[in-house]
Amino acid sequence: MDVLRTIMDEIEHVVANVKKDEIDQVIGLIQKDRRIFVAGEGRSGFSAKGFAMRLMHLGYTVYVVGETITPAIKEGDILIGVSGSGKSISVVDAARKAKEKNASVIAVTSKRESPLAGFADQILVIPGTVKGDTGEKRGSIQLLSSLFDQSLHIVLDAVCLLLSYRDNTANESATGAHW
Repeated sequence: MDVLRTIMDEIEHVVANVKKDEIDQVIGLIQKDRRIFVAGEGRSGFSAKGFAMRLMHLGYTVYVVGETITPAIKEGDILIGVSGSGKSISVVDAARKAKEKNASVIAVTSKRESPLAGFADQILVIPGTVKGDTGEKRGSIQLLSSLFDQSLHIVLDAVCLLLSYRDNTANESATGAHW
């Protein structure tokens, strides 16, 4: 078995099944005049932080939920909650709080029917296998949520690239915002 080829095929299959209209709707919500907050746990949280960093490079005001310098979310802000299962307690709690403050919520998850998705104004489904998937639902040779996390990184990078096109942000400009 060629493990690397199989992993690449799995990622390609997942990314091909992400709905373009969902990406377009997420891009429509993300605007430079709105503060953006990202939330995630574990490896999904690492990808969420990478997404936040790239948004900052593109000129957005962005914060990571749970960091000591993160302000309170308020009306008009956007929370992007990332959870493969859609059940990560801290992410679901952040989405609930965001809705209470009349902020917009974008759920990035593999589960359209999940607690996180229930709070969302917009859902971006990345149909990669997560740790709770078993048996025929597993759909991956990889451990735990690896397939979701890998696909998540690619999709969020694509969102950033599309935002850079929309906003006319050149690579040189993004590089200038890099530390």
